[in-house]
Amino acid sequence: MEFRKHNNTFALSLPNHLQFAGEDLDFSDAEIAERFDREMHINVYWQSQTIITLKKCARWFPAIEPILKAQGVPDDFKYLAVAESNFSNVVSPSGAAGFWQFMPDAARQYKLIVNEEIDERYHVEKATVAACNYLKESKLKFGSWLLAAASYNMGVEGVQTALQTQQVKRYQDLLLNEETSRYVFRNAALKSVIVNSETFGFHLKKSDYYTPYEYDILTTDSNITNLAEFALSKKINYKTLKLLNPWLRKNTLTLIGNIPVPLKILKKDYRSFKMYDDKILNKDSI
Repeated sequence: MEFRKHNNTFALSLPNHLQFAGEDLDFSDAEIAERFDREMHINVYWQSQTIITLKKCARWFPAIEPILKAQGVPDDFKYLAVAESNFSNVVSPSGAAGFWQFMPDAARQYKLIVNEEIDERYHVEKATVAACNYLKESKLKFGSWLLAAASYNMGVEGVQTALQTQQVKRYQDLLLNEETSRYVFRNAALKSVIVNSETFGFHLKKSDYYTPYEYDILTTDSNITNLAEFALSKKINYKTLKLLNPWLRKNTLTLIGNIPVPLKILKKDYRSFKMYDDKILNKDSI
């Protein structure tokens, strides 16, 4: 991709094709090319949002990538979490929550706890495993990672109905609602911009990136009646406890079936903006 560095704003030159999750997006089809073109321009020229995205990816990709690999899901699916939430614990108007935007019933279906005190949709590692299980089931059903990605947006039944009604087999050949028709291309565009950030004019110093949180694990084997007091007893505060454990939804924690619960406790010497070392900032992890 060519990106001319001027003070003026120019349209982007796009590739002839791109791979996402090992599958080709062929831009010889003008309609396909225009969908990708739209997402590329939105991400490249929404500079403030993309800079924050780059900073957050450096923090969260190292947590997500090993899970995707262990679960046998293509690494490119880490960009779904960016597209879904931009690594923010947001709640959609329909009630989907967390990095991976699970609805409560779907979360429970994939073995995440959702109750008044605990909501594991906000637990990055557990929610990532749940997302992997969903995607693997969809890939098994459709035989395509692109269709699996589309089903993450509109549901397995929605994709299945569209394929049967339109009598096609590929995501690229489907006529879908605007959101889902853009969804896979939004992910592909995010991948292109993040991997080639400097080409598109994003020049961040090592110290600009958000570093992964450094923490110890403390396992509690008893109920906690006041998490604020508990945090102070561990020489942190409630805000810091919730920062690393956003799945704690109230000021209390009641064990389920007396099963011990691990909590992340921020290290005392952690600094968010400390300098990265070259290994952490490896472009292959972005």
